[in-house]
Amino acid sequence: MESLSQIKTATQAGVTELLKEAHLEAGDLFVLGLSTSEVQGEHIGQDSNIEVGRTVVSAILELLNPLGVDLAVQGCEHLNRALVVEHSVAKRRGLEIVTVYPQLHAGGAGQVAAFELFNDPVEVEHVVAEAGVDIGDTSIGMQVKFVQIPVRTTVKEIGQAHVTYLRSRPKLIGGARAKYEWDPFDQKDI
Repeated sequence: MESLSQIKTATQAGVTELLKEAHLEAGDLFVLGLSTSEVQGEHIGQDSNIEVGRTVVSAILELLNPLGVDLAVQGCEHLNRALVVEHSVAKRRGLEIVTVYPQLHAGGAGQVAAFELFNDPVEVEHVVAEAGVDIGDTSIGMQVKFVQIPVRTTVKEIGQAHVTYLRSRPKLIGGARAKYEWDPFDQKDI
């Protein structure tokens, strides 16, 4: 396994590249899916590691907190992919709070770390985040706003885990005459 400092460095490098592409604003939501087992080169859900969880969650918080971007940490299939968020985030976004507390093998090390590191953590059933990172193929797509755009970064793996980065954009609607950028001087047909 890579050292915790290598895991932190890789996490922050990849997320920094994503943040440059995602153009998040204060109050936006960023989702993390994390398999600490995969980071260690093991099969997802088979070897949870709290130190890896703490390292990754704290590394991402260090980047998001100064931006005012909120973090949601997705749990594993045993919790139906529920997410840990700050209570204030759940209230502000109108998220449904559910009653469950994660543990290493039901929720995962990332969620346990979030419960330790957040001020007032709660579990919610579902979110619609503006961007996110999936470390270890945990399937965060269901938590990222439609339309999702994959972002390619120089960091393809964290430890031994495959990493996918997603941002979102508003839907493009309309037909052949639709425009997707506003030009106030091009209003001949009005």
